Amino acid sequence: MAVPDEQKHKAIGFRNMHHGPKPLLLPNVWDVASARIIEGAGFPAIATTSAGIAFSLGYPDGQRISREEMVARVGRITRAVKVPVTADVEAGYGHRAEDAAETAREVIEAGAVGINLEDGTGDSQSPLVELSLQLEKIRAIREVALNAGVLLVVNARADVYLDQVGPAEVRYFETISRVRAYRDAGADCVFVPGLRDPQTISQLVRDAQCPVNILAGPGSPSVPELQKLGVARVSLGSGPMRATLGLLRRIAEEINGTGTYSALEGAPTHAEVNSLLG
Repeated sequence: MAVPDEQKHKAIGFRNMHHGPKPLLLPNVWDVASARIIEGAGFPAIATTSAGIAFSLGYPDGQRISREEMVARVGRITRAVKVPVTADVEAGYGHRAEDAAETAREVIEAGAVGINLEDGTGDSQSPLVELSLQLEKIRAIREVALNAGVLLVVNARADVYLDQVGPAEVRYFETISRVRAYRDAGADCVFVPGLRDPQTISQLVRDAQCPVNILAGPGSPSVPELQKLGVARVSLGSGPMRATLGLLRRIAEEINGTGTYSALEGAPTHAEVNSLLG
C-alpha cells in the first residue's frame, strides 16, 4: 500500500495532539458539510461518528451499515478537508482479527490517520467482545499501520459503563483491566464512553497511564473541568448529528404549528454553504 507522505505527517501530528497542554476537542462529523463546518471553526482534527454516518444513510447504529459504505463516507470526508481525520469503525466489521485488519487497511487507503475500535457487541447475553479477541484485533490493526508506514492512532473503546455491564461496583475494575490490556496491545488512547463522574474519571486517568478519551454531552463535566482531571481527548459522538435532527424536528413542528420560521434563524446562507463546499 503506497501512502502519501502528507498522510504520514498528519498521523504524527494527530498523535502529538493527544499529548498537548489542553484536551484534543473533537465535535464528531457525519458528512462533508459537517466536516467543513468543524474545520472552518478552527479545530485541528476531525473525528467521524459511526452512528451519525449510519443514521444519515438510513441505518440504525450497531454495525448495520457495511464496511464499504462506512469507509466510502470516511474517504469523502478526508478528501474534503486539510486537517487529520480519525475514523470510527465500530467493532471493525467482523468477528475476526483479520476483519479488523482489513478495515484498518481500507481506512488508511481512505486517507484517515486514526481509528476507533469498540468492544461492545450489542448482545445482552454477552455484551463485550472476549478480551483475547479484542487484543488480537488491536494488534492486527497496529501491524497493518506499521506495514503501511502510517502511525495510525488507535483509540480503543471500552463499553463497560456505556452498556452498564455487570454490577455497578465492579465496572471500574473491568474497565481498567480492559483499557490497560488495550494500551499494552498497542492502543494509543483509551475511550470510556458513559463515564461522567469526575472522581472516577480522575482515577481512570491516573491508572490507565495513557491518553484517555471521554465522551461528553449534557451532564458531563465541562471541558475546563476535564482538563483539570487530566483528560487528553474529548469527543461528542453522535450528539451533534442528533442535535441537528432535533433542530429539524423543531423546524417541522413550528411550521406545522404556528406557521412561522424562527427555528431557521442562524442558519448559514445558501451562498456560505455553497462557498464552503466549493
